Amino acid sequence: MSFHTSVHSYRAVLLASTLAVLPFNAAKAETVADGAGEAIVVVGSIESGAIEAIQQQRNADNTINVVSSDDVGRFPDPNIAEALQRVPGIGVERDQGEGRYINIRGGPADFSSVSVDGVALTASEPTMRAIDLDTIPSDVISTLEVSKTLLPSQDADSITGLVNITTRSAFDKKGVNFSGSAGVSHNDYGGNDVRASAFVSSTFADDKLGVVLSGSYSRTDRKPENVESVWAVIDTTPAGADVLGLTETLFKDYDTKRERIALTGALEFKPSDTSSYYVRGSYSRFEDDEYRNQLGIIWEDGSLQPGATNSSATFTGATITKQFRHRIRLNEIMTVTVGGENELGNAKIDYNLGSTKSDQSYPARNELLYRLTGAPALSYDNGTNPDEPAYSLFDAGSQQHLVLGSYKFRENAYRNNITKNDEFSTAFNVSFPLNESIELKAGGRYRNRNVNADEERRRDRASGSAPAGTIADYLSDNPSTNYSYDLGYKFDPTEATTHLLDAYANAPRRMPESITADYKADEKVLAGYVMARGEFGATDVVIGLRVENTRFDGSSPTYNVDTKAIGEASASKRYTNWFPNLTVRHQFSEKLVGRAAITRGINRPNFIDLVPLTVEESDGDTIRVSQGNPRLNPTIANNFDASLEYYIDQSGLISAGAFYKDLQDYRYNITRTGTYLDVMDALITQPENAPKGELYGFEVNWSQKLRFLPGFLSNFGIFANYTYTKAHVNLAAAYAGRDRLPLPGQSKHTWNASVYYETSDFSARLSYTKRSDYLSEINADDARFDIYWEGRGQLDFTTSYKLTPNVTLFGEAKNLTNTPGVRYYGSRERVLEFEKFGYSLFGGVKVNF
Repeated sequence: MSFHTSVHSYRAVLLASTLAVLPFNAAKAETVADGAGEAIVVVGSIESGAIEAIQQQRNADNTINVVSSDDVGRFPDPNIAEALQRVPGIGVERDQGEGRYINIRGGPADFSSVSVDGVALTASEPTMRAIDLDTIPSDVISTLEVSKTLLPSQDADSITGLVNITTRSAFDKKGVNFSGSAGVSHNDYGGNDVRASAFVSSTFADDKLGVVLSGSYSRTDRKPENVESVWAVIDTTPAGADVLGLTETLFKDYDTKRERIALTGALEFKPSDTSSYYVRGSYSRFEDDEYRNQLGIIWEDGSLQPGATNSSATFTGATITKQFRHRIRLNEIMTVTVGGENELGNAKIDYNLGSTKSDQSYPARNELLYRLTGAPALSYDNGTNPDEPAYSLFDAGSQQHLVLGSYKFRENAYRNNITKNDEFSTAFNVSFPLNESIELKAGGRYRNRNVNADEERRRDRASGSAPAGTIADYLSDNPSTNYSYDLGYKFDPTEATTHLLDAYANAPRRMPESITADYKADEKVLAGYVMARGEFGATDVVIGLRVENTRFDGSSPTYNVDTKAIGEASASKRYTNWFPNLTVRHQFSEKLVGRAAITRGINRPNFIDLVPLTVEESDGDTIRVSQGNPRLNPTIANNFDASLEYYIDQSGLISAGAFYKDLQDYRYNITRTGTYLDVMDALITQPENAPKGELYGFEVNWSQKLRFLPGFLSNFGIFANYTYTKAHVNLAAAYAGRDRLPLPGQSKHTWNASVYYETSDFSARLSYTKRSDYLSEINADDARFDIYWEGRGQLDFTTSYKLTPNVTLFGEAKNLTNTPGVRYYGSRERVLEFEKFGYSLFGGVKVNF
C-alpha cells in the first residue's frame, strides 16, 4: 500500500487498532465505510471515548497524552486545569483550592502553551503568558491533547508541553444527539454549588452538513479561611545570627461567589470525502465576586521588645487594622476559527484563520480601612503550631480589636484595571507523498498579538471622606472568625459598598502609579517549516526544521512628578530562532512502542518584562520600584526525550519516559540598589537572563482494567502515575551569596493513584493526587525568604449509576482529606499563608439521547 493511501486511511487504521484491542463482547459491532471506500468495523462501548484517546496516543509520532471527555467525567474536575492534573507529569497551581495554572514536567506555568482547536490562546493576566485554565470548564471539551514533544508543524513556544483543547464535532456521531447534566453540592466552607451543561448536535443533507452547540454554567459559593503573615529580619543584635520574625499578620475572612459560563459551537460542511470546511467558536467567562473582611496586626509599626526568637516576639505600639474589600475579577476568552481541508490529487492541504480574545478586568477592587494605633504589648508564638500560632490579641481580657471606639478612619482605596489581549493568526499546511515510504510536509503560520493594559489607582485619606458615624454603624451582626480566632463582626456589605461608591468620585488619582503601570505591546511571529516523515518497516522517522521570526514593539507612559507631564517610552526587539527536530517512533511489537526525540522550544519574555515601564511599590520609608528590561532574551530549551509504552488489552497502558532540557537565558527577577526620582538608595527590581540551566526527570504510568481476575474482581481497575523532576539555573555571577537558583513551579515528586470498580451500569472511583513542595517566587537577596508552596495531596471520590439507558445518576466528593493550602518562606515553620477551603459533596443527573 502506498504512503498516501495509508495517510488517507488514517482514521480507518485508528479505529481498526481500537478494534484489535477490544474483546468481542465489549459492545455491539457496526459496519461502516471509511473515506477510501474500505469497510471497517467500529465499536461503541462505555469506554469508547477513552479507548479511542489511548489509540490516538499509541499511533502518534510524538510523545502525547490524550484525555477524552469520558476520562474527564470519571473525576470530579470542573475546570481544565483540574482535569489535566491527572495526566502524568502535570501539577496544578491553585487559588482557594481550585486549579488555575499547570506545571508540565516541572516547568514554570509559562513554559507551556494552550490552544483551542489548534488556535493559540492568549493570557488574560497582564503580568504573564501562562493561561489561567480555571476560566474554561471541563464539560465542553471533546479531548485534551498534551504534546510533550513537538513536531516541526507545531508552534515552538512550548518548552514543556502544548495543550490543545478540542471541542466536539457534529460528525463524531451522526444524526441528532443530545446530552445534558445538572447537579448541586454542599460545601464544607460556604454555601452550595450549582452546575449544568448541555450538548446538542445534528447532521443534515445526507450527513454532509453538521451543527453542534454546547453550553455550561456553574456557580460556586465558598467561604475559605485564611491567615497570611509577612516575615523579615526583625533583629540583628543577637550575637551569631539574625532573628527572623513577623512584620505583619492578616486574618482574612472571605465570602466568594465564582461563576463560569461557556459556549461552544461549530458549523461543518463535508461535501465529499476529500473536502471539508468549518467554522468553530468558543466563549468562556469567569467572574470571581469576592467580599473580604480582614483584621490586621502591623507588628513593624511597634517597638520590638527584648527576648525575641525565631518563633516568638513581643511588640509595643503595633497597629491593628480592620478592612473591608469588595473585589470583582472578570476573565473572558473567545476563539473563532474558519478553515478547511482538501485533497488535490496526491496532495493534502489544510488552512485556517483564527481570532483569539482574552480580556481581564477588575471592575471593582475597593477598600475601606480603619486602624487602631499604639496598641499595648502584643505577642505571637508559633513554636507549637506554625499553622495556627498563638496571638495574645485573642486572649481573654486582651481583645483590643473588639473595642470599636478605638478605631479611626484611615482611607478609602480603589484600584481597577483592564487588560485586552487579542491575537489574529493564519496558517496553512501542505503534504504529499514523495515515494512509497516518505511524505513531505511544509507550511507556515503568522500570528499578530496586541496587548493593552490600563490600571487606575485612587486613594483618599482626608477626614472629610470618612463614612458618616463610627465603624460600628457599618458592621453587621454576622460574626467574623478564622479558625479559633475571633475577629469581631463583619462589615455590612451593602453599607460599606454604598459608602465606597459614593466616595469614589472625590478620591484623587494616585500618581504616578495610575500612569506608569500601563503598557501597550505588539508581537508578530512569522513561522515556516519543512519536514519529512518516513516509514521504514517498524520505524517511523520525522526530521524537519522550523524557523520563527519575532518582532516586538512596546511602550509605556512616563510621568514627571515635578511638571506633571506625561510622556512615552518605547522599545523594540527583533530576533529569529531555528528549531531543528528529529523524532523517531519504533514499534518493537504489536503492543510495545518506543519513541525518542531531539527538539528545541522557546519561551518569549512576558510583555510586562519587555516594555520600559517603571512602577513604584513603596513600603514605608523604603522606595521599591519594578522596572521592565527591553534587553531580555527569550528562553531557549534544547530537549531530549525517550519513552517506552506497552499497550495492554483495550485501554490498558504501562509506560515510562525520561526527559532532559538544556535551558538558555532563563529569566528571573533581581533587586539592586539604585536611583529613582533622585532617591539614591531605592530598591529596583528588574528581570535578567540566567545564561544556563537544566530541567530533567522521568515519569511512569500504569492504567489497566483488571480483566484477568475472576468474577466480579475483573471489574476493578488501576490508574497510577508518578513523575520525578529536578531543575536549576546558573547565574552569570554570584549574587547575594548564590550562583544557582531553583526553578519556580518545579515539584520533585508528582503522582496520581486511583482504584475503580466499573460495570456497564455502575462505577465508583477513589482517587488521590499529590505534588511535593515547589518554589513560587525567588528572593534573590536572601534564600531564607524564597516563597514555596507546600505540596498537597487531595482525596476524591466519584460514583455513577445508570438508572435507564438514557439517565445516569452521579455523585462526587472532593478534598475529603480537607487538605489546606500552605505557602512558606524558605522553611516550613515560616508560614506565609495558611488557608482551608474544606470538602465539597456534589450530586446530579446526566441524560443522553
